[in-house]
Amino acid sequence: MTRQITVAAIQTSYGEDMQANIDKTIGFIRDAAAKGAQVILAPELFQGPYFCVSQEEKWFGAAYPWREHPAVTQLQPVARELGVVLPVSIFEREGPHYFNSLVMIDADGELMGVYRKSHIPDGPGYQEKYYFRPGDTGFKVWDTRFGRIGVGICWDQWYPETARAMMLQGAEVLLYPTAIGTEPHDDTLDTAAPWRRAMQGHAVSNVVPVVGANRIGHEQVTEAGQTYYGHSFIADHRGDLVESLDREEGVLVHTFDLDFLDRHRAAWGFFRDRRTDLYGALATGRPA
Repeated sequence: MTRQITVAAIQTSYGEDMQANIDKTIGFIRDAAAKGAQVILAPELFQGPYFCVSQEEKWFGAAYPWREHPAVTQLQPVARELGVVLPVSIFEREGPHYFNSLVMIDADGELMGVYRKSHIPDGPGYQEKYYFRPGDTGFKVWDTRFGRIGVGICWDQWYPETARAMMLQGAEVLLYPTAIGTEPHDDTLDTAAPWRRAMQGHAVSNVVPVVGANRIGHEQVTEAGQTYYGHSFIADHRGDLVESLDREEGVLVHTFDLDFLDRHRAAWGFFRDRRTDLYGALATGRPA
């Protein structure tokens, strides 16, 4: 029997009510599971609006220790009930330190650990360095019930070394929860296409499926507000979009043959011919 994995991406809008956002996400998780999904990805920081558009100290109150975050404690029994793997993006507090993090929940409800975002942006509309320290976990790959899952968080997706580091640890699928949309300093700049292309490139050069989950809708966190463009997708090992959304709510679901992908990846020789003398440090999964 071939090994298969069915992945899903959720695309929706979020408001300021954390409980309403968690409940909405659980509804989409149930929908994806009913369609056969085994690994279900929600967007980055889905518990609230993307608050990093500005620097306001009140948002530090939305951070929790990762094991105690309301999204984690409420999605853990959902994962167990449905038998699905849930990567959960959260605002994490550890003592005096704050991180943009992801908790991996396995299909039996086990909390497998935490990944802390390695690359932290700082620019108009995306002022994350005010809130988050650079991650200290290194890149992570999770040996879940359904396959080995690598997860980067939003800004990580622009760095090919993130994808390659996860592949060197044996990842079979790469996931990227994201919050990205308009650029406040330039109303004419639409990055939806290059956002997709960057991750499609990771799929091609690593012969691996890639899943990107983004939010949609206008959020009035600041006076000007910010609009998120969606364009969530699932790409196959060639970088072709096998499932995609535009700017509407929805769930994407797709199944991949992991045995085929393993053989096909070996045949391409990208990892056979890799210059370990130049890039061997990536195998540790530790960011520079």
